[in-house]
Amino acid sequence: MEPLTEAQQQLYDWLAEYIRQHQHSPSIRQMMQAMNLKSPAPIQSRLEHLRIKGYIEWTEGKARTIRILNRVQQSVPVLGAIAAGGLLEPFTDTVEQLDFSNLFLPPQTFALRVMGDSMIEDLITEGDLVIMRPVSEPEKLRNGTIVAARVDGHGTTLKRFYRRGDRVTLKPANPKYKPIEVVATQVQVQGMLVGVWRNYN
Repeated sequence: MEPLTEAQQQLYDWLAEYIRQHQHSPSIRQMMQAMNLKSPAPIQSRLEHLRIKGYIEWTEGKARTIRILNRVQQSVPVLGAIAAGGLLEPFTDTVEQLDFSNLFLPPQTFALRVMGDSMIEDLITEGDLVIMRPVSEPEKLRNGTIVAARVDGHGTTLKRFYRRGDRVTLKPANPKYKPIEVVATQVQVQGMLVGVWRNYN
Protein backbone atom coordinates (compact mmCIF):
# COMPACT_ATOMS: atom_id res chain seq x y z
CA MET A 1 0.00 0.00 0.00
CA GLU A 2 1.11 3.54 -0.69
CA PRO A 3 2.50 5.20 2.46
CA LEU A 4 0.58 7.98 4.17
CA THR A 5 1.69 11.49 5.02
CA GLU A 6 1.91 12.38 8.71
CA ALA A 7 -1.47 14.19 8.57
CA GLN A 8 -3.14 11.31 6.74
CA GLN A 9 -1.69 8.76 9.17
CA GLN A 10 -2.87 10.79 12.14
CA LEU A 11 -6.44 10.86 10.83
CA TYR A 12 -6.35 7.19 9.83
CA ASP A 13 -5.12 6.07 13.25
CA TRP A 14 -7.78 8.17 15.00
CA LEU A 15 -10.54 6.92 12.66
CA ALA A 16 -9.59 3.28 13.16
CA GLU A 17 -9.60 3.62 16.95
CA TYR A 18 -12.89 5.56 16.96
CA ILE A 19 -14.62 2.97 14.75
CA ARG A 20 -13.20 0.13 16.85
CA GLN A 21 -14.63 1.69 20.03
CA HIS A 22 -17.98 2.95 18.72
CA GLN A 23 -18.72 0.50 15.88
CA HIS A 24 -19.64 3.37 13.55
CA SER A 25 -17.73 6.16 11.85
CA PRO A 26 -17.55 9.72 13.25
CA SER A 27 -18.95 12.89 11.73
CA ILE A 28 -16.82 15.39 9.83
CA ARG A 29 -17.24 17.79 12.77
CA GLN A 30 -15.88 15.17 15.19
CA MET A 31 -12.90 14.60 12.89
CA MET A 32 -12.28 18.35 12.70
CA GLN A 33 -12.27 18.58 16.50
CA ALA A 34 -9.99 15.56 16.87
CA MET A 35 -7.50 16.95 14.34
CA ASN A 36 -7.81 20.49 15.78
CA LEU A 37 -9.02 21.93 12.48
CA LYS A 38 -11.55 24.71 11.93
CA SER A 39 -12.49 23.86 8.34
CA PRO A 40 -13.89 20.62 6.86
CA ALA A 41 -11.79 20.98 3.68
CA PRO A 42 -8.56 19.43 5.08
CA ILE A 43 -10.53 16.52 6.55
CA GLN A 44 -12.29 15.88 3.23
CA SER A 45 -8.96 16.02 1.41
CA ARG A 46 -7.33 13.56 3.81
CA LEU A 47 -10.32 11.21 3.60
CA GLU A 48 -10.15 11.25 -0.18
CA HIS A 49 -6.43 10.44 -0.12
CA LEU A 50 -7.06 7.61 2.36
CA ARG A 51 -9.73 6.23 0.02
CA ILE A 52 -7.51 6.51 -3.08
CA LYS A 53 -4.62 4.80 -1.28
CA GLY A 54 -6.88 1.93 -0.20
CA TYR A 55 -7.01 2.52 3.55
CA ILE A 56 -10.74 3.33 3.84
CA GLU A 57 -13.96 3.18 1.84
CA TRP A 58 -17.49 4.57 2.23
CA THR A 59 -20.94 4.46 0.67
CA GLU A 60 -21.53 7.47 -1.56
CA GLY A 61 -24.33 9.76 -0.40
CA LYS A 62 -24.63 8.21 3.05
CA ALA A 63 -23.22 9.76 6.20
CA ARG A 64 -21.11 7.83 8.73
CA THR A 65 -20.38 4.89 6.43
CA ILE A 66 -16.57 5.01 6.51
CA ARG A 67 -15.02 1.55 6.81
CA ILE A 68 -11.40 0.74 7.61
CA LEU A 69 -9.78 -1.63 5.10
CA ASN A 70 -7.00 -4.14 5.85
CA ARG A 71 -7.39 -3.73 9.58
CA VAL A 72 -5.88 -7.00 10.71
CA GLN A 73 -2.12 -7.15 10.89
CA GLN A 74 -1.22 -10.66 12.05
CA SER A 75 2.17 -9.85 13.50
CA VAL A 76 4.76 -7.17 14.05
CA PRO A 77 8.37 -7.89 13.07
CA VAL A 78 10.92 -7.38 15.81
CA LEU A 79 13.92 -5.85 14.02
CA GLY A 80 16.49 -6.39 16.74
CA ALA A 81 17.47 -4.12 19.61
CA ILE A 82 17.66 -0.38 20.21
CA ALA A 83 19.84 1.40 22.75
CA ALA A 84 18.18 3.31 25.53
CA GLY A 85 21.53 4.46 26.82
CA GLY A 86 24.35 4.76 24.35
CA LEU A 87 24.14 4.02 20.64
CA LEU A 88 23.91 0.62 18.97
CA GLU A 89 24.30 -0.45 15.39
CA PRO A 90 20.78 -1.09 14.05
CA PHE A 91 19.37 -4.38 12.86
CA THR A 92 17.39 -4.74 9.64
CA ASP A 93 16.59 -8.46 9.72
CA THR A 94 13.50 -9.78 11.50
CA VAL A 95 14.56 -11.83 14.50
CA GLU A 96 11.11 -12.74 15.89
CA GLN A 97 7.43 -11.90 15.45
CA LEU A 98 4.88 -10.48 17.89
CA ASP A 99 1.29 -11.63 17.45
CA PHE A 100 -1.07 -8.62 17.64
CA SER A 101 -3.90 -10.09 15.58
CA ASN A 102 -6.50 -8.84 18.07
CA LEU A 103 -5.27 -5.24 18.00
CA PHE A 104 -5.35 -2.52 15.37
CA LEU A 105 -1.91 -1.27 14.42
CA PRO A 106 -0.88 1.12 11.65
CA PRO A 107 0.61 -0.41 8.48
CA GLN A 108 4.38 -1.05 8.44
CA THR A 109 4.53 -1.20 12.25
CA PHE A 110 7.70 -2.79 13.63
CA ALA A 111 9.20 -3.44 17.05
CA LEU A 112 12.61 -3.09 18.70
CA ARG A 113 13.78 -4.58 21.97
CA VAL A 114 15.10 -1.97 24.41
CA MET A 115 18.61 -2.26 25.80
CA GLY A 116 19.57 0.18 28.56
CA ASP A 117 17.77 2.46 31.00
CA SER A 118 17.96 5.96 29.51
CA MET A 119 14.14 6.14 29.03
CA ILE A 120 13.01 4.87 32.44
CA GLU A 121 11.27 8.13 33.39
CA ASP A 122 9.04 7.57 30.34
CA LEU A 123 8.30 4.08 31.76
CA ILE A 124 10.40 2.34 29.10
CA THR A 125 12.90 -0.07 30.57
CA GLU A 126 15.40 -2.70 29.45
CA GLY A 127 13.77 -5.74 27.87
CA ASP A 128 10.63 -3.88 26.78
CA LEU A 129 9.56 -3.99 23.14
CA VAL A 130 8.86 -0.56 21.69
CA ILE A 131 6.27 -0.62 18.91
CA MET A 132 7.22 1.85 16.19
CA ARG A 133 5.85 3.08 12.89
CA PRO A 134 7.83 4.72 10.09
CA VAL A 135 7.82 8.51 9.82
CA SER A 136 6.99 9.66 6.30
CA GLU A 137 7.63 13.37 6.95
CA PRO A 138 10.35 13.70 9.62
CA GLU A 139 10.61 17.44 9.03
CA LYS A 140 7.08 17.76 10.49
CA LEU A 141 7.83 15.66 13.56
CA ARG A 142 6.63 17.31 16.76
CA ASN A 143 9.25 18.19 19.34
CA GLY A 144 9.12 15.79 22.27
CA THR A 145 8.13 12.76 20.17
CA ILE A 146 9.86 9.53 21.21
CA VAL A 147 11.71 8.20 18.18
CA ALA A 148 14.17 5.59 17.01
CA ALA A 149 16.88 7.76 15.47
CA ARG A 150 20.02 6.74 13.63
CA VAL A 151 22.96 9.07 14.17
CA ASP A 152 25.57 8.98 11.39
CA GLY A 153 28.69 7.14 12.40
CA HIS A 154 27.25 5.95 15.72
CA GLY A 155 24.12 3.81 15.46
CA THR A 156 20.48 3.96 16.53
CA THR A 157 19.01 5.11 19.82
CA LEU A 158 15.60 5.62 21.46
CA LYS A 159 15.14 9.20 22.67
CA ARG A 160 12.82 12.20 22.66
CA PHE A 161 13.34 14.25 19.50
CA TYR A 162 13.78 18.03 19.49
CA ARG A 163 14.71 20.13 16.48
CA ARG A 164 15.72 23.78 16.52
CA GLY A 165 16.95 25.25 13.26
CA ASP A 166 19.58 22.96 11.80
CA ARG A 167 20.30 21.21 15.13
CA VAL A 168 18.67 18.12 16.60
CA THR A 169 18.74 17.14 20.26
CA LEU A 170 17.93 13.57 21.28
CA LYS A 171 17.00 13.72 24.97
CA PRO A 172 17.00 10.77 27.37
CA ALA A 173 14.47 10.32 30.17
CA ASN A 174 17.05 9.56 32.81
CA PRO A 175 19.28 12.23 34.41
CA LYS A 176 22.25 9.84 34.34
CA TYR A 177 22.52 10.37 30.57
CA LYS A 178 23.40 13.45 28.56
CA PRO A 179 21.40 14.56 25.51
CA ILE A 180 22.87 13.84 22.09
CA GLU A 181 23.20 17.09 20.12
CA VAL A 182 24.07 16.93 16.43
CA VAL A 183 23.46 18.63 13.09
CA ALA A 184 20.03 17.64 11.71
CA THR A 185 21.57 16.13 8.58
CA GLN A 186 23.33 13.56 10.77
CA VAL A 187 20.04 12.17 12.10
CA GLN A 188 17.69 9.78 10.33
CA VAL A 189 14.40 9.17 12.14
CA GLN A 190 13.57 5.52 11.57
CA GLY A 191 10.30 5.40 13.50
CA MET A 192 8.11 7.04 16.12
CA LEU A 193 6.70 5.34 19.21
CA VAL A 194 3.23 3.78 18.97
CA GLY A 195 3.30 1.74 22.18
CA VAL A 196 5.33 -0.34 24.60
CA TRP A 197 4.99 -4.11 25.10
CA ARG A 198 6.20 -5.62 28.34
CA ASN A 199 6.06 -9.34 29.04
CA TYR A 200 5.87 -10.16 32.74
CA ASN A 201 6.15 -13.93 32.24
